[in-house]
Amino acid sequence: MSEKRPVVLYGASGFSGRLVAEFLREYRVPFIAAGRDGARVQDVLDHVPGISTADYEVVQVGHSVDELTELFDGARVVCNTVGPCFRFAPTVVDAALAAGCHYVDTGGETPWVRAAKEGWGERFADRGLLLAPATAYMSATAEIAARVAIENAPGIDTLEILSMFKGNPSYGSSQTVYGQLVYESIYLEGNEYRTWPPLTVLDVTIPGSITTHSALPWGGFPHPVWFKDHPQIANVRAFGGILDPVVMQGVIAGERDYVEKLKPLPLEDQQRILSELAAAAQGATPPRENRRENRTVDVVMGRGNLDTAHVVIHGTGAYLQTGLIQAFAAHHLTFASPFKVGFASPGEAFGHLELLKALESYGFVKLSVIS
Repeated sequence: MSEKRPVVLYGASGFSGRLVAEFLREYRVPFIAAGRDGARVQDVLDHVPGISTADYEVVQVGHSVDELTELFDGARVVCNTVGPCFRFAPTVVDAALAAGCHYVDTGGETPWVRAAKEGWGERFADRGLLLAPATAYMSATAEIAARVAIENAPGIDTLEILSMFKGNPSYGSSQTVYGQLVYESIYLEGNEYRTWPPLTVLDVTIPGSITTHSALPWGGFPHPVWFKDHPQIANVRAFGGILDPVVMQGVIAGERDYVEKLKPLPLEDQQRILSELAAAAQGATPPRENRRENRTVDVVMGRGNLDTAHVVIHGTGAYLQTGLIQAFAAHHLTFASPFKVGFASPGEAFGHLELLKALESYGFVKLSVIS
């Protein structure tokens, strides 16, 4: 193994980045905390609980392929938390490939996941490297439930997936939610991509709640991409939302305003205005999650001709789960090869049951197989 620290955490000063650092410390994985402002990275990490016992260094780096390639050279894996990924990740992926590093990120935007698979998947596979975007709560936890459903009901061919969390989206997440509006939302039908109509809003029911909630396709989530051409699963519809109805109604209103007012504008103007709206909605760093308040629920319903499956994962701390999932992935890649190279979902790369056990070991989730 190279003497260089094996993990590069890029975007360490962000809300998700500091949580990844916290759990890298838990796993005792040496890492480089990198970002465009080294002083800010250091200031943020100084406030991470227990960070004085971690083996890490801070590096300031520009967001260019050449500079990032030099930084990544000799490391095993890059954990990218700089988002939105559809805007910033291609540069990081190019650098990881040039440096010969595995790549994981926290961005679950469907346009980015599709682009990663189609643009870089084969090139990473040819090098024996992993490319695993969306290694984070909003996708990976639901994927665990989906793969458990498939194991428990081999006759199902259809998945309906719902991910809901209570909390305040971070700055990066807000940029993603608004920025993704310029792209179509997809689902999978007969192993072919289909497009949701604009302003699709669903009323959903959640185990453990007597009220209904609103959910959006939000680009379609990565699951239709992950299960495309799956030998068993032909149909996938995925939705998500925020359990606070006031916040969620604001998100829905923002999407309606985009369709009615912004969509006719040139794309560059759309992106600029959406970025400004996202910054206005969440310009500050939200408080660290309180697990008694910031809870999650992921529901998967499976259906075949006669077989059915119903799997629920109740959890706490969406961003805490993301930090742990990223650190678990980095720890695995520090000492072993992924289960699959090239483009892969977190479950394919690290094992969905292994990811489940990691989350359970910290008391973050509880899985229930209803039927």
